[in-house]
Amino acid sequence: PEPDLTVRSTWHDFIKSHWDVLAACDFFSIELLVRHKLVRCTVFFVIELSTRKVFYAPIKLQPDGPYMKQVARILVDSDDGFLQGKRYLIHDRDPLFKTAGFHGILKSIGVKPVRLPSRSPNLNCYAERYVKSVKSECLDHLILSSVEQLEYVLQEFGEYYHHERIHQSLGRIIERKHATADTAEIVCIERLGGLLKSYHRLAA
Repeated sequence: PEPDLTVRSTWHDFIKSHWDVLAACDFFSIELLVRHKLVRCTVFFVIELSTRKVFYAPIKLQPDGPYMKQVARILVDSDDGFLQGKRYLIHDRDPLFKTAGFHGILKSIGVKPVRLPSRSPNLNCYAERYVKSVKSECLDHLILSSVEQLEYVLQEFGEYYHHERIHQSLGRIIERKHATADTAEIVCIERLGGLLKSYHRLAA
């Protein structure tokens, strides 16, 4: 039979049918207390939808066009680029994404940028949910005074998020690093002075 051209797939259908080749990116801001003044710092990250793995770009207080080109080169690096094997990168309508260099570098390895409609954060729900997690579980409880401190905190949260935190939507830890034997001793792993805690069995 002839195809029914009136049928349109939903955004949910698109996400599910391209699950393994999709990534999403976004910015979030954090206030640093520097010399008794609040300085807003912007963090750029990319999340792999199927696994929930997260990549942080080098942090710069005020991202600009050259910074976005540098980030794109890191993402598409032939050795360990985070977007290797991906076909689509979802992002919002932030002017920083409109730079020709950013899109051009992504397209050079076959990654197609997917720009979302305005005022539709629900279409980038996985990235938005990660922002809520990193802020509510970690950053909202700390007063940071430098970019170096922020980088250290994000590194520690990344280890916790990838290797120790259970993800309900996946029903498991992203990448388990600890033993799974039922007879091993259970220990508490603390990060950031006990702010992040998880319980695991000791490796044999």
